[in-house]
Amino acid sequence: MAKIVVPMGAPGAGKGTQARLLQERLGLPQISTGDMFRALKDAQTPLAEEVRAIMQAGKLVPDDLTARIVEERTTRPDCRGGYVLDGFPRTTAQAETLEELAARQGHEIVAVLVDVPHDTLEKRMTGRRSCPVCGEIYNVHFRPPKTEGRCDLHPEARLVHRSDDNPETIGKRLDEYDAKTRPLVAYYESSGRLRRVDGTRDPEAIYADIEKVVSSES
Repeated sequence: MAKIVVPMGAPGAGKGTQARLLQERLGLPQISTGDMFRALKDAQTPLAEEVRAIMQAGKLVPDDLTARIVEERTTRPDCRGGYVLDGFPRTTAQAETLEELAARQGHEIVAVLVDVPHDTLEKRMTGRRSCPVCGEIYNVHFRPPKTEGRCDLHPEARLVHRSDDNPETIGKRLDEYDAKTRPLVAYYESSGRLRRVDGTRDPEAIYADIEKVVSSES
């Protein structure tokens, strides 16, 4: 049975990297609600007009309308073999709506939690440095440059530390993630469909575990 993959993970856990690898290697389209909302800004359809009116009024797009947008996109031919969701579901109500969509499409839902301890996530984000010339990313804790503060490829360039990569801001982001996502994790765990993978390892090792889950027969 084709899978609907719901990647989960805190900021900095690397779930975006894993979603991209699933798309590249298994051909599973990555369905992003953010991308879909942006595309609707210029689309000339009744659904797009309805969404634009809500957004222009400064309101949040309601769950039922978000679900309609997801369904419209995922009923296209490229999603028949399954797909990866990005940004949906965000609440248990949306998760219940996804159950109905999966049943209509004949797909199976599998939620994958890329699990990383908070202290590791904090080091990943507070230790990030980037090259202003080539965009290369370093980490003072896990992947430091050869020369402190300088890009290996462009030694004349001093590495940049983002102002929001500080312990206070990151702590708030992680607390917010926990508060919003904990019910969703519990929802999928209670039905036996949550798969946890160790997110502290190399991305290839994480991907190998996720690929086994996604490729297994139901």
